[in-house]
Amino acid sequence: MRMRSRRFVLLSTALFVAVVTLSTGDRNSVAAQSSGDSVSSTSGPVHWEFKPVIAGLDGLWHIRSMAALSPLPTPVHAVASLTVAARPTAPMARPPSGAPTFVNYFAPEDCPITVPPSPTPPPNCITPAVGSTTAAGHDAGEPSIGVDWKTGNVFIEAGNHTLRVTFDDSVKPATAIWADKRSPFARVSLDPILFTDDGRLGGPNRTFSSQLNLVTSELSFTDDDGETWLPTQGSGQPAGVDHQTVGGGPYASPAPLTRTQYPHAIYYCSQDIVTAFCSRSDDGGLTFGPGIPIYTFASVDGVDVPIAPGTCGGLHGHVRVAPDGTVYVPNEDCFDENNVDRPGVAVSTDNGLSWVVRTVPDATSLNPGSDPSIAAGANNTIYFGYVNGDGHAKISVSQDRGLHWTTSKDAGTPFRVRNAEFAEVIAGDDDRAAFAFLGTRTAGDTQASGFPGVWHLYVAFTYDGGGSWTTADATPSDPVQRGCIWNQGGSNPCRNLLDFNDITVDRTGRVLVGYADGCTGSCVTDPRQNASTGPASAQDALATIARQVGGLGLFKAFDGT
Repeated sequence: MRMRSRRFVLLSTALFVAVVTLSTGDRNSVAAQSSGDSVSSTSGPVHWEFKPVIAGLDGLWHIRSMAALSPLPTPVHAVASLTVAARPTAPMARPPSGAPTFVNYFAPEDCPITVPPSPTPPPNCITPAVGSTTAAGHDAGEPSIGVDWKTGNVFIEAGNHTLRVTFDDSVKPATAIWADKRSPFARVSLDPILFTDDGRLGGPNRTFSSQLNLVTSELSFTDDDGETWLPTQGSGQPAGVDHQTVGGGPYASPAPLTRTQYPHAIYYCSQDIVTAFCSRSDDGGLTFGPGIPIYTFASVDGVDVPIAPGTCGGLHGHVRVAPDGTVYVPNEDCFDENNVDRPGVAVSTDNGLSWVVRTVPDATSLNPGSDPSIAAGANNTIYFGYVNGDGHAKISVSQDRGLHWTTSKDAGTPFRVRNAEFAEVIAGDDDRAAFAFLGTRTAGDTQASGFPGVWHLYVAFTYDGGGSWTTADATPSDPVQRGCIWNQGGSNPCRNLLDFNDITVDRTGRVLVGYADGCTGSCVTDPRQNASTGPASAQDALATIARQVGGLGLFKAFDGT
């Protein structure tokens, strides 16, 4: 491999183009730098910025310098150098000292069925709930996760089953006891959703289990960690037939006068054939008001698409409420004011009575793609994580409810992630947040049956309000999936993980990610296995919790504890 350096002299800030031809063998890495005078502007000196291009393609490469026409360009002298070098082959650097680390806890197998039931089942197994033949630990696609801040108990729900996990931190690493605490009112499960109204925003730690049942939901809740459940109305009307979500938080000011002593508003949102609705409960989820449209979309050739600026199509993500009561429902495919498809969010500042859609200006939609995710910090800074149109895991920050956004950051860069799925975001202190996603270093069509990617769970943390992100591989020696991840519904074998994962935070700031592990048993070490062709170990959906055990959490008050 030859090292090449080409230098160009720039005599003016008027348009300048340098054309470079790269041949086979040169394409691995391209880097550029500049030196010379700064360029004048109305706001002061502006210095050039060149970035490395990894895995550049053969062909013509252009270096451009552009100048505005007003004020007139200022003549300068500058030198640009282009260097072509071999792509680095050294192994990835280990995470820096203090970087977040995780331990993964997998749902154990069902306990043996005995008649009568054994009063002391064997350790490390789950006794199925009454009326069930299995705890469904291996049927955990699109899980939801929540944590009771009073007791520390964690819940992960998929299908009809709500699994409760009790961690014992008196030993290192902590041990976990799993129990099937399924709601007896969770009968039909067209879509499962769990939400815990935890103490982060002053909630009473009520946990809701929602099972979609056509245009309503079999919604029940527990105030004692699954020992008893109470059924509710389920949803307001009208409601949708797909992809429901439940969330809650403080009321926006002014709060409605007719509400019970339950401190928070509870929201139920879902999608119908052409409209998405959200309804609000003012009595802790027992009853709901009318469903309010949050946007309308059309179906073109069987694909839901936006129909005008300020509308969205496709599936929305999980509803989240900020400390100031603003309600957010994220969506991968919204129209901006120029009718360009971008990830965005439906926003309500009046307790769900009216909605407006706001998009991220440097984001592009990925179709078919997975849900984006949004979360608000303690002072209402919002963090929006999504999979960009190029497949990369991106995250942007807004200080004004989505009116303006920071330049999106690529959270997968430290691990050279080329494709991502299932973005999930949670925030703590206003300047701290975590962004979890599945990622693979393999480029290409992730929907193709022959896609060879190996997927891991990554979690990126910010401690400076999104200015920088520290990313950790939460499953460094255990792939979450081999092969494709299908995002288009139906019964494709690569749809074992279904549509999303989930993320939460406990009272000490520890991040927990609930996900379905699609590669278990022999799949972990056998690269010949994949989700397209099997065997079953490569098409699993095992309920798993990645629990943070090292590094800084999301609350400064617990740093160093």
